[in-house]
Amino acid sequence: MIHLDTNLLIRTTQADKRVVRACEVWLAAGEALAASSVSWFEFTCGPLTVEDVRLVERIVSGRIVPFTMPQAERAAALFNAAGRKRPSRWDCMIAAAAMADGARLATLNPRDFGRFADAGLQLATI
Repeated sequence: MIHLDTNLLIRTTQADKRVVRACEVWLAAGEALAASSVSWFEFTCGPLTVEDVRLVERIVSGRIVPFTMPQAERAAALFNAAGRKRPSRWDCMIAAAAMADGARLATLNPRDFGRFADAGLQLATI
């Protein structure tokens, strides 16, 4: 399972060749793609067209992973361990959701998420 970070969801609607190719390779290899509800929220803040949303829904096969209380608690622990920087709250939530789902996280910002490797987050290479 691979969770897609918000930036990948956005870039698929822009036909970013690197992102589209990565998704094609993962799907061809039998990987299931998903997005946390946190990434989905950020993505659907738009601006988007109905076609953009439908495209990304097809890519993740409708797998939008709910953000649960245990994930919220893990995200809070990541936030506190990472120095309580307000802009990192969303990243902590996205990382916690991927970790709880046993998924790797695909992102175009590996530096933002690399700090969570010691907590168990695995990144998918793009």
